[in-house]
This record gives sequence, structure tokens and C-alpha cells, in this order.
Amino acid sequence: MAAYVPPPQPTRSDGVEARARILHAALALFAEKGFAKTSTREIAQAAGANIAAISYYFGDKAGLYAATFTEPMGGDSRELIAHFTAAGLSLEEALRIFMSSYVAPLKDSETARQCMRLHMRELIEPTSQWKMELDRDLKAPHDAMVALLRRHLGVPESEADDDMHRLAFSVTGLAIQLFVMQDVIGEIRPPLLRSPSHIDTWAERLVQYALALVASEARRRSETPSSRPQRAQAARKKSDKIL
Repeated sequence: MAAYVPPPQPTRSDGVEARARILHAALALFAEKGFAKTSTREIAQAAGANIAAISYYFGDKAGLYAATFTEPMGGDSRELIAHFTAAGLSLEEALRIFMSSYVAPLKDSETARQCMRLHMRELIEPTSQWKMELDRDLKAPHDAMVALLRRHLGVPESEADDDMHRLAFSVTGLAIQLFVMQDVIGEIRPPLLRSPSHIDTWAERLVQYALALVASEARRRSETPSSRPQRAQAARKKSDKIL
């Protein structure tokens, strides 16, 4: 009997390319059909790879599924948190890092579209991945944003009330809505997402919108309870004049 000779290991360049093909084929299929209805055989066929390659690069189907949630969008949310919460940054600088990093995947529009569909499908047909996504990619960045805004507003940690969380959700929601509304924006105003430079413009505008939200919350917190009715009345009068 001839001695078993193991197949040659792929070169680094071949391995990186094969792994990427599997990852993107899996992303498209998982986004379209969900985890349960997508087989590893389908993924391997779509990627032009051997089924064994899935185990080699990702461990198993669950490992591949987990990778589709992080890698196509640019990796680990912990890195983003570390960057936008770095000491010494102004609020504007911190928000610019956050917004630029968050919307950068839109420069590859089809991948961003598939990632959004994948997340929406996971919400509709949750797997064990949902808990991991909630803790790592949703809760951790939210808590970091709350801490950032609280620090710049001079709000003690013990006073991080519901309004601080509303503000954090509103700020991050500015970026998230681009992914949710990507197809709608493409139909109504295609130039807004047409090129990488247009995405960069979005990021810069979102920074200014976010600063306006923070400024509004700062004013609200600085007002005494007795001054709020007068301010609301003045705002209504101003609105009436405009109309």
C-alpha cells in the first residue's frame, strides 16, 4: 500500500483568497436564506472550494456564520471603541472617528447591503449568534458612546439617566440609518451614496448633526425647570413666524 501523502498546504496568498471567497459566498447565502437553510455544500459550491476548506479556515458552519457578522464590515468593534474613546480627543474628533469608521463599509455597497440583510435576518430568525452580536457589536459600543457623551457633558456616571441613553441611541442611529435606508436612498437620491467621496461627505455631515444633538441636550440640562415653559413658548412663537 502506498504511503499517504498529505495534500500541499495552500500558500499564504492562495489561502487568503480562498478564505475570502468562502466568506463572501457564505455572507450572500446566509443573508438570502438564513443559517438553518444554508448548507456548507452550497457555500463551498458557490465559492468554488472544497467543503473541507470551510473546516480548515473557519472550524465549522457556526464559525463561518460568526465570521460573516464581523469580518466583511471591517473587523472588531473593540478596536473602534478604543479609537473613538481614546484619551485627549475632543468630542468632535471622537465623533469623526466613530462616524468615519462606521460608514466606511458603505464604500463597498453590495457587501454593506448583504451585511444589513444578514443582521435583519438574524433578528427575524435568531440563532445563538444574536446574543454574541448584542453583547459585542451593539451593547459594548452603546455603553462606550454613553460614557463618551456623559464625560463631555460633565454628567457623573451615577447620573447617566434615560436621556443619556436616548442621546447615545440618537447619535449612533444617524450612522445606522444609512445601512437600513441604503436601498431607499439609492432610489430617491442615488448620488448621495454613489462613490467613496460621497460616503466621506456623509461621515462629515453626521459629525455635525451629532454635535447639534449633543448641544441640544446640553442646553436642556442647563435649563432650570421654571425656564423650560418660557423657552418652549419662545420656540413656538419663532415657528409661527417662520410658517
